[in-house]
Amino acid sequence: MMISNEILSLKTKAREALYDITDLLQDFVKKSGIKIGQLTVFIPHTTAAVTVNENTDPDVARDMVMSLQNNLPDDPAFRHLEGNSHAHVKASVIGPSLTVLIDAHRLKLGTWQGVFFCEFDGPRHRKIFVQIIGN
Repeated sequence: MMISNEILSLKTKAREALYDITDLLQDFVKKSGIKIGQLTVFIPHTTAAVTVNENTDPDVARDMVMSLQNNLPDDPAFRHLEGNSHAHVKASVIGPSLTVLIDAHRLKLGTWQGVFFCEFDGPRHRKIFVQIIGN
């Protein structure tokens, strides 16, 4: 059994946006030399998240951001002094981590799937913790 860890960096450019990080993760998988196993992605921020969704049509990511903004808007009734409570709520709804299977040195995603970093309080410099356990 082998374990490979890394901290990836991402500079976000918008207040709220989804960033396709599939290629970034695939590069890490390839570099690790691990043929079969599991990749864990963890976002160590309270106003960002990670998810899997369609990465063929960029409108899907834009629609997700719009839907989250409409359903979880910034609300003047929020009491958090930094003014980003909506970002904390969105990050909790989406979640800070996910696992993707690896087979033959490749992420085992569906035809239309990609992995997205979800920024809800940008722009910022963000970290992405990744770990592969496998052979």
